[in-house]
Amino acid sequence: MEDKKEKRLEFRGGSFFAVLPLILFVVVCIMLFVVFKVFEMEGLCMGGILVIIIGSLFAKDWARYWRAVVKGMTSEMMNTLALILTSIGTLFSGFPILYPSGILLGAHPLYLAGAILSGAIFGDNIAPISDTTIASAASQSYKNKKGTADIGVVVATRLKYALVAMAIACVLFLVLGNAGAGDPAGKEILEAYKDPKGLIMLIPVAVLLTVAIIKRDIFIAVTWGIISGTAIGLAAGILTPADIVSVQDGALAGFAIDGIKNMLGTVGYLYAVAGIIGVLSESGMMQKMIDALLKSKLNKSIIGTEFIIGFGIILTSICLGSANGPAIIMYGPIADKIGQESGLHPYRRSNLLDGFASTLSVIIPFTSSFIFIVISCITGLLEEYTFIHAINPIALAGATFHCIALFGVFLFSVLTGWGREYEGPDGERVKAKEHR
Repeated sequence: MEDKKEKRLEFRGGSFFAVLPLILFVVVCIMLFVVFKVFEMEGLCMGGILVIIIGSLFAKDWARYWRAVVKGMTSEMMNTLALILTSIGTLFSGFPILYPSGILLGAHPLYLAGAILSGAIFGDNIAPISDTTIASAASQSYKNKKGTADIGVVVATRLKYALVAMAIACVLFLVLGNAGAGDPAGKEILEAYKDPKGLIMLIPVAVLLTVAIIKRDIFIAVTWGIISGTAIGLAAGILTPADIVSVQDGALAGFAIDGIKNMLGTVGYLYAVAGIIGVLSESGMMQKMIDALLKSKLNKSIIGTEFIIGFGIILTSICLGSANGPAIIMYGPIADKIGQESGLHPYRRSNLLDGFASTLSVIIPFTSSFIFIVISCITGLLEEYTFIHAINPIALAGATFHCIALFGVFLFSVLTGWGREYEGPDGERVKAKEHR
């Protein structure tokens, strides 16, 4: 019978050119962040699309190349991430509110920015409705039974790592984060806009979390969070219908359209990254990486295997502009394969993936989209508030204490075996690897 299996995507000049879009994307990140100092997510989206086009020129079969790109972009998990994007969404929605008010209350601008970014990453790491939580759990399958890591148990088992890092970060922010009594020029603004009635908007957050826990479905939870938030805001007089959506001078206005506009560049960037991942997968480069890591000397010990998982996801995330959700999708199958071979439980593998992805790659000032977004938010606020000043991306990296502390916590965990668990005969969690 004729073999109908489609051949791997091939490139003129050898398989190296399958990696070319990824390499060029790293160059684009550095050029935008460091050389031109352009802080727009649309720039990353543009760069991602351009490097995909350039990569196509080296493919032997252009049609197959673009099928690979589309396959990467249309994966169910990637589309799920595009709809939730928790940590990035938190920064875009929360930073413009928390940063000016925090400065007016006397917080040190640099450490305040680091604290907000730390909080976004902390929540992303432990939230059951987070893009990285979902990706890290769904990508790690059992060896001795069907299925993947349960999200609820994954969150429960990673809390100890995140809470220790959070405690360390909180102490550092407490010691270093106070800048004094606040800017006198901003006190009038604070007096004019402070309103305890705004605390009622915490209710929709509670609704979202409650629905998420009960239904275990991110989309149902977000839907009810939006509905309840809008209804409560209107009933309390915090919002008016015009604040939701309106037409001004022939253009749409309101938070509904603003939310869409603010996220379009980020979503486009995510899909460009997904296309790059599709090319790597369909060219066979992913499988080559798995085979090489399985045979490596580092994989001969359990500590070495965990280092491969941890530092592999950091490197992958750096290459993708610190898009840690897509990075987990890309590197997750590698961690799944080598982790299964070493007997590591899916929960441990998931925690290593999400944990290390939330550390150093987030704060690399030359490639991190998170640093990029924070600087972009501050740049936008400069035009609105005279008491806000620009901060240095490198300084911001050093002030994001949670990510630094979390790296130390997971490094300690790998070296000492703290929290390490293996998969038992029926998929259960066991402390020691069974030899059969």
